[in-house]
Formats: sequence, structure tokens, C-alpha cells
Amino acid sequence: MTTETAPAHESTAAPARSRLRMLVDTPEVGVVLACVAVFAALALARDTFASAVNLQGMGADLAQYGLIAIGESLVILTGGIDLSVGALLGTSVILMSWFNVRAGLPAGLAVLATLAFAGLVGLVHGLAVTRLRMPPFVVTLVTYTVAQGVTLAITSGTSIVGISPFFGDVGQSYLAQVPVPLVLFAVVAVAAWFFLERTYAGRQVYAVGGNPEAARLAGIRGDRRVVSMYVTSSLVSAFAGMLVLGRMGVGSASGVGVGWELSAIAAAVIGGVSLTGGQGRVLGIVAGAVLLELINNGLTTLQVNSDYTNIVLGCVLGLAITADRLRARHVARRS
Repeated sequence: MTTETAPAHESTAAPARSRLRMLVDTPEVGVVLACVAVFAALALARDTFASAVNLQGMGADLAQYGLIAIGESLVILTGGIDLSVGALLGTSVILMSWFNVRAGLPAGLAVLATLAFAGLVGLVHGLAVTRLRMPPFVVTLVTYTVAQGVTLAITSGTSIVGISPFFGDVGQSYLAQVPVPLVLFAVVAVAAWFFLERTYAGRQVYAVGGNPEAARLAGIRGDRRVVSMYVTSSLVSAFAGMLVLGRMGVGSASGVGVGWELSAIAAAVIGGVSLTGGQGRVLGIVAGAVLLELINNGLTTLQVNSDYTNIVLGCVLGLAITADRLRARHVARRS
């Protein structure tokens, strides 16, 4: 009796240990648990944190930062970086306003024209990286600088008023008490997940970022995948700009998008996206964006001096990058 049941216990314990190890090795688990812990702590510390109004505000903010985090992550997965996402978002806000108010275009055409401009910028990024072999850091840093200059040149430091109500309908409306921007962010996140996890092209993105030479030998057109991800990142930034414009109600150049690229990179790295490329999932990216929003909003709710917010976020980013490097070394040793 004993000799028959012992192997049965071992056979059931082995899969359990295997599942536990797989759970521990999954980087998204830690981020999700951190989100739960931070939310619970802040809700206990301040009653207003978990109120419906505050949660709706966080949802709208999350949509803005989360969208550019997804676009940024797609580029990082290829082994690149895009420092222009924040500045391009700010420029998109101004371009949509200018096309709509001063050029007299309907809101829909103003959005399409801005998306076309953003897509062209992403195409230039991709071609410069793949054809000219320019470092992604340098290429996108140039766009970061130029975009800020273009924004100020168009507005001369003043806001563009009188935009179409369409933008407000998109940026400030609710669907069953859920902010429309949050719903749109969820749609984009699901689309990104489906692309990366369920399509051949998505798997090629991981292959190109993980080992470009092996991907080339396997017949994967790596340059095409890299270019498409830079284009997608720029398009997502412009799309996020439409939501920001809807929430503000005016085309303002004052600090919109400044520094948001750091939040996007932080959300990606916190969520398990490796800065060397080839590793990371959409679930982790979304969780990373949620964690940053919880921290940012929580500090505001607790009335912590805003000067300390960047310090806290910077420390979180530093810890995430350190964890990324340690995880990469651990995987390298195991393989």
C-alpha cells in the first residue's frame, strides 16, 4: 500500500513545484502583487483614494501614460529606444488644434493629418536606425528636441482655443462610469497583446530583439519589423495626444508630454520588458503603468510635496532597471 501511494504523492508534488517555480520566475507576478499592495495601503491611509471620482481620474491618467508605454515597449522589444514619445505627444496636441482651428479642418481630418505626420516621423526613425545604422538613442533624441521646438514655434507660447467638441467627447466622456480614454487604452492593450502573443509577426519582433543575427539566419526581415514598431510607437503617441487634448480642452504647449518618455520607459521596465530587447509582455507593461499611476496619484492624495514625486519615481525606475539586470544575469546562468 505504501509502495503504491508514495510515487503518486511524488507525481502530484512535482507538477505543483514546477508551477510554483514558473509563477516565481514570471516577472509580471511581482508587479501585479505590488499594485495590489500599494492600492490597499493607500486606500487604508486615505479614504478619498478609493473614491469613484479619484479612480475615474486615475483611469484617465493611466490611459495617457499607458498608451505611450505600450508604444515605447514595442520599440524596446526590438532592442531599440524611443525618447521622442512624450515630445511627439505634445506636438500632436498642438498639431490637432492647429489643423482644427486655424486650418479649418474637421476634427476627424485633423486627427488623421496628425496621425499621418506622426507615422512619417516613426518611419524616419525606423529607416535611420535600420538603413543608416544610427543609434536609436541619438535619432529619437533629435526628434525630442525638434518636436519641442516645433510646438513652441507654432503656438508662440500661447494656447489654441476653440477646438471641436469632438475632442472633449472622446477625452471626457464615460462609458458605464468608466472613462472613455481608459476603454480605448484597454482596446489598444488587447490589440498589442494579440499581436505579440498570437501572430507570427509578433513572434518575429521578439526574435529580432532577442538575437538579431539568429533572426536574420532564420529568414526574418528584421529591418521591416523594427521600422514597423517605430511607426507604431509614433502613431500611439499621437493617438494619446488626442486624448490629452480632449481632457485639456485647449491646445496648450506648456509642459504637455515633457518627461513622459521616462514614465513610459519606467512602466515598461517595471513590467518586465528587458532593455536589451526580446523579453516582455503586455500584461507586465500594463501592470507597470498601473503601479506608476498608483504611486503618483497616491503621493498627491497624501499631500506629499510634488518635488518628491520625481525622486520616488526615479528610485522606482532605478530598482526596476537593477532587477532587470539581475534577472538577465540569472537567465544567462540558467541557460
